[in-house]
Formats: sequence, structure tokens, C-alpha cells
Amino acid sequence: MLLWYIAGALGLLLALRSLWLRLLLSRAKHPSLAGHARIARLLARLVPYYEYDETRFFNADDAPAEVAAARRAGFMQLSQLYAERFAKGAALAREVARSVSDLQFTMRYRVPFQFSRMVRQNLPGGTFLESSSGVTVADVDGNCLYDVSGSYGVNLFGYDFYKECIERGAEKVRALGPVLGAYHPLVADNVRRLRELSGLDEVSFHMSGTEAVMQAVRLARYQTRRRYLVRFCGAYHGWWGDVQPGVGNPLPPEATYTLRDMDAASLRVLRTRRDIACVLVNPVQAMHPNASAPADSGLIDSARSAHFDRAAYAAWLKELRTVCTERRIVLIFDEVFVGFRLARGGAQEYFGVRADLVTYGKSLGGGLPVGVICGRRDLMKRYDQEHPADVCLARGTFNAHPYVMGAMHEFLTRLESAPIHALYRDLDAVWERRAATLNARLQAAELPVQVANLSSIWTLNYLKPSRYNWMFQYYLRAHGLSLSWIGTARLIFSLNYSDADFAEVADRIVAAAEAMQREGWWWQNPALTDKAIRRRVLRELLQAWWSTSSIGSTSSPRSKCSGARQ
Repeated sequence: MLLWYIAGALGLLLALRSLWLRLLLSRAKHPSLAGHARIARLLARLVPYYEYDETRFFNADDAPAEVAAARRAGFMQLSQLYAERFAKGAALAREVARSVSDLQFTMRYRVPFQFSRMVRQNLPGGTFLESSSGVTVADVDGNCLYDVSGSYGVNLFGYDFYKECIERGAEKVRALGPVLGAYHPLVADNVRRLRELSGLDEVSFHMSGTEAVMQAVRLARYQTRRRYLVRFCGAYHGWWGDVQPGVGNPLPPEATYTLRDMDAASLRVLRTRRDIACVLVNPVQAMHPNASAPADSGLIDSARSAHFDRAAYAAWLKELRTVCTERRIVLIFDEVFVGFRLARGGAQEYFGVRADLVTYGKSLGGGLPVGVICGRRDLMKRYDQEHPADVCLARGTFNAHPYVMGAMHEFLTRLESAPIHALYRDLDAVWERRAATLNARLQAAELPVQVANLSSIWTLNYLKPSRYNWMFQYYLRAHGLSLSWIGTARLIFSLNYSDADFAEVADRIVAAAEAMQREGWWWQNPALTDKAIRRRVLRELLQAWWSTSSIGSTSSPRSKCSGARQ
């Protein structure tokens, strides 16, 4: 009988411990939807489609008639400019979009969906480019645009730099050509340089940043014999399932914890659980901890916030490093996006914290696709010496492709050159000064927009509540700037921007903002707060859901609410 009591007491203790751990985990989740992936996916499936008709398009904030008229006139004038200036590119986009699903997606999600159809019809986005030179690109219509897209982070030192890396790299490996499986001799030098830059023991080559992160997590799980990975709320680590637990992933991952960034509650979870294999960190999150990567498609109001505090984020990473060391959790820095942009030694050097595994991509390939893992020797091993059938597979047909290795070799060689060292000199001071100068100009002109930056990575913040901030990307393009499809969420500058080049870009940003202001898009109603905007959109969503549900109506696929078109 006593044994039964002991067994019952032990069972109760285990149950209480499990509940306690679950409570700690719940408290470490961010209260936003980004911190609750299952709820976010559920709500995403419930959000109904509706769109504004032409009247509501211009006064979604109940602007007076004269303001709506000014917006309409500005929009139509901008539409005419686009039709004349970007005609060939728009025609190509329409032709190709019918067969390219990627383009269909990016064209649809440049702005909030309620406005999307009319924008697509009148302001077709730029997609087709023919050439690049210096800090500019030329589109198929012959327009020369200052590039602030950064090619998703690839363009660190300027497009001419990468053209030369590709050309000279190809010359180095041309005799071998596309022979796969074996290594070109340049691999040995690439490995030596990567070990020196990362401060780690071994290197593994892959075909993309997403693939490199996948393998880093797999190695961590294999070596620790633990199941769970920890990612922080809002962080992006590629599109594969385990690191994208929310909207965008059809299936919920079974072995991922999404915790609050820069929060003591998350450290408590790491200290108390025994099932965590690794922690993933994307250093660009320092700009917006716990918020997803920004995009203009989400600009329903002016709640976007970005701010970088280097000291605070460095202190957080040091705490995280300490806890991971104590608990034998693998700390992975995902530097696919920021690698070599913040410092020659990457985020490890910039923040003064060493990771166990580091993933690189983008710029490292010298302009060609690549993914790389650098790691500690004990973590990189893919087999158990004592159990020869126990292995951790990672294969790829194009891993260490000779042409990629040639371009990478040229990139790494130039990374050690005097001109590149000069670009890193006072890097933060240069970009802080440029951001401050532009912000001062915007403030002096009483324009409701400011920039926040992590070195040469910028985000535009909007200072007054508005339904129309997403329009700014179209004015910027009209004033000669080339942005990525996410609009003003990321302006990524290459480090070869001179002060004169930047002054040109600053002039265009200010001129575009003045046009936005002049044509009424930033009209301000004192009663219109960001909270009021969100409440209105929520009411519209509920009305649209009601009208399209089996309870409300089964006759129409589109809502009539808020002037939505039938």
C-alpha cells in the first residue's frame, strides 16, 4: 500500500512540475499574435476578403470631400506618370504574372488588401530591370533609379563589385566547369578564410540561407539528443516549417517554442527545461524585437515601430550566451541577412558575443546563391563514431558548386583588401550621421515620417495616425528610388554609397514626402488614432465575415461593408 502512495505522490509531483513548466512557457510567449502561432493561423483563415470601391478608397478615414478630391487627383496624376514612365515594365509584369506565382503574390501584397486591386490596376510595381551601375539600376523602360532594395541584403558592396566577383570567380574555375560532387581547390582557401572570420572550427556548404539554417538546427538536435528549438517572436529564419510556425506555414510545427525576445521570462524557460536543443537568433530583430519583419502590406495604421539600441541588445545576447552555456543549449546566430554588413566579423564581432553555430548566405556567395554553416567541431560532426549507423544526413547536388566557390573566393579575398577595410571604418558613425541628417530635414519640413536604422538597414516609421502610409512607396518610385516589394519597410543601402549619392536619395525622399503631404494622404483628423483605425478595420472585417458566412449571407463572395465593391 505504501508503494502506491509513493507512486501517487511522485505522479502528482511530476504533474505539478509539468504544469509549472507549462506556465513558465506561457508567460514567456509574447502577447501579440506573432507570439501565438496557432491563434494567428486560425484567425488568418477567418479573415474575409473585401475591398474598397473607388469612393471609399480615397476617404477610408472619413476625410472631407476636398481632401478626398485632392487624393483622387494626386492618385490619377501618379497613375498617368506610371503609365508613361513604366509602360514596358508594366506590360511585361502583366504578361509574366499569369504564369509566375511568385509575381502574383508580390503584386497582391504590396499594400493592405482592401486597397490592393485599385493599386494594381493603376500603379503597377517595378519588376523588370536591365542593368546596374554604381548605386543605380536601370529598368526596361530606360529609367535610372537609385537602388535602396539591396537585393534582399545581397548587395553589400555595390553591384559592380559583385559583377566582378562573378566574372573573376568564373575565370578561376572555368577549366573545371560545373563538375559536381568533387571540390575545386579554391574550397580549401574559402574554408580557411571562413574559419578566421567566424572564429569557429568547421564549415559546411549549402545552396541557400534557408537550407543552412535547416541543417544547423538538425545538427543541434542530433548532437544534443534534444527535440525543441527556440526562436524569438517575430524573427525570420527562412520559410521552412519549424522556424515559421505562424501564418504562411500550412502545418503547425511540433517541436518549436516561440518566446519573447529580450525578456527574462524566456531565460527562465531556457534554464528550467531539459528538452531544448538550440536557440536561433536573427540579429536584425534588434531593430524591432518581438515584431515580425515589416512590410507595407501591413500598414493599416501608423503603429510600425523600429528602434535600435546596440548596448541593450548586446547585453541581452550576453545573457542568452551565459544561459545557453549553462544548459548546454546550442546558440545559433542566423546571419544570412546581416552577415558582413555590421562588421567584417559579422554580428559576433559587432555585439561581442560568440555563437556555437553561425549561418551565412546572400552576400557571401559573391553574387551567386549560397548557404554556409560555421560551427564548433563537436557540433558539426554528422556521425557517431561509436555507432556507425547513427548519422545526420545533409546532402545537396549543388553544394560547393565550383562557380559559387569561385565567386565566394573572390568575395573573401576582396573582403581583406584596403578599400573594403576603409568602408568598415567608422561604419556606424557614417550611417548614423546620414539617418540623423535626413530625419532633421523631414522634421524641419513638418513631414510625419522618420527613419530608424541598424547601420545601413533602414525602416521608415510614420508619426501620425493614417490609413495611407503605404502610398509613400509609390511616390518614392516616382521620384527615382527602386524599392523591394515590401515597400518602405526596408531600405537597404550598399556601403559604396558616397555622401553625394546619399544626398541625392535624401532629396528624393523629402520631395516624395512633400508630394504625399501636398496631395492630402497625410491629412490629420485629431480624433483619428491608431487604436480608432484598428477598431474600424475590425468592424469592417466582422461585417465582411457576417455578410459572407452561412449565417449572414450566402449570395455574395464579397462584403458590402465600408463601400466594398460587389
